[in-house]
Amino acid sequence: MIDHIGLTVTDLARSRAFYTAALAPMGISVLMDITEEMTGGHGAHLGYGRDNNPFFWIGTGGVVARGVHVAFAAPDTAAVEAFHAAALAAGGRDNGAPGLRQQYHPGYYGAFVLDPDGNNIEAVFHRAAP
Repeated sequence: MIDHIGLTVTDLARSRAFYTAALAPMGISVLMDITEEMTGGHGAHLGYGRDNNPFFWIGTGGVVARGVHVAFAAPDTAAVEAFHAAALAAGGRDNGAPGLRQQYHPGYYGAFVLDPDGNNIEAVFHRAAP
């Protein structure tokens, strides 16, 4: 089990706006805001999560990777749809509209967007197979 993951971003303010909007439908919000001064000059970072557990981090001060795929568990199909709409409204680019992805398994319901740096961000709900 992965405890947390982090992505380096090119523009922290732009990525903050994108992720704050996109992750809100799944109950994920900023839990920690670490300034560059706090890291001794190693970049500023934001820790997103829920239940006092920051498990997704974005920050500056590193090499920006492109093409990373991160999938967030959604509580239901409505949250997947809300994630997709919010992410697009916050400047994300569509990379797969909400819907069943039966090639993964019969109950796989997901949506994909590209974040401001081109990473593939997904919300997925695993519903019981019909």
